[in-house]
Amino acid sequence: MKTIGFIGAGNMAYALAGAFSGAEEKMRLAVSDPSSERTALFHKDFDPVLVCSDNLQLIAESDIIILAVKPQILPAVLTEIGDPARPVISIAAGITLEYLEKSMPGSAVIRVMPNTPCLVGEMAAGAVFGSGVTPEIRDEVMRLLGLAGTVIAVEEQQMDAVTGVSGSGPAFVARLIEAFIQGGVKEGLSEDEARALTLATFSGTARLLEEKNLSPAELVTMVSSPNGTTVAGRAVLEESDYMKIIGETISAAADRSRELGK
Repeated sequence: MKTIGFIGAGNMAYALAGAFSGAEEKMRLAVSDPSSERTALFHKDFDPVLVCSDNLQLIAESDIIILAVKPQILPAVLTEIGDPARPVISIAAGITLEYLEKSMPGSAVIRVMPNTPCLVGEMAAGAVFGSGVTPEIRDEVMRLLGLAGTVIAVEEQQMDAVTGVSGSGPAFVARLIEAFIQGGVKEGLSEDEARALTLATFSGTARLLEEKNLSPAELVTMVSSPNGTTVAGRAVLEESDYMKIIGETISAAADRSRELGK
């Protein structure tokens, strides 16, 4: 039975662990974290799981290691664990593959930017593979991450963009959803009614774009009857700076990712 070890038991580690634990195949999880409350949560919610007393024990027990600590903490963790000599996946925002490989030259290193929808099997992630990653390890990591949702292989220089679009993106989308709900309430719906309709609209739109292979512009045209309600609403939206605001929002997150990498 393969063991996936998490150094760090925060929200993203928990989300990934939930996806792995819920898979049809059996795998063991291991976790180490200074917070006994967080490790107890892993022990309660996942089976089988090994709660390790420290990071070195976790490394000894694991086949694949996931570094799930904050970027500011990662250098100290890397100093502690040395070179594990096995596949290591880092989900620390902004920490470059070059830095990780210099710290662990004998390990197959992978840098991943996941996002919180992996809690429900709908992750959108980018992955960068180091020079020590064999095709077999690459396939195994892609398959493993695929249990949590969608993962695409990208180049190192694209990871900050991934952070802006999908890593931080759920928070930005949630703000848009919040605005839709408030708009519905303003027009007479209850909050529950507006929430149900908004969530179904966002998820249904995404599914329609994907399954029918439509571009956003094609879908806009499909929905927009001449002189109809959609055209009236678009007149307000498209006269605003929404494209500029969303673009700057994503850029700000990507810029912060670059700063963390330094």
